[in-house]
Amino acid sequence: MSRLYGDPIEVWVRDGQPVRFVWRDRLYVVRQTLDHWVVAREWWKTSETDPGERRFWRVEAQSGTYELRFDTATEAWLLLRAWD
Repeated sequence: MSRLYGDPIEVWVRDGQPVRFVWRDRLYVVRQTLDHWVVAREWWKTSETDPGERRFWRVEAQSGTYELRFDTATEAWLLLRAWD
């Protein structure tokens, strides 16, 4: 079962992939990336130079599976979903 969150998180990246993140004051180490995809929408653009992209990763960490999102316009990360 999964739960939706949309919480801001801090993420460490290596070679373009998330390797660690902090969510609710807890550090999670990414064991493996299960999926990665990019969604581009014209209406997400905030300027002419903004690609309007959101980059998504589904990752496995020590206590479950998580879906992370990176917003290219704001350079902000969110934890969108968690699976038990």
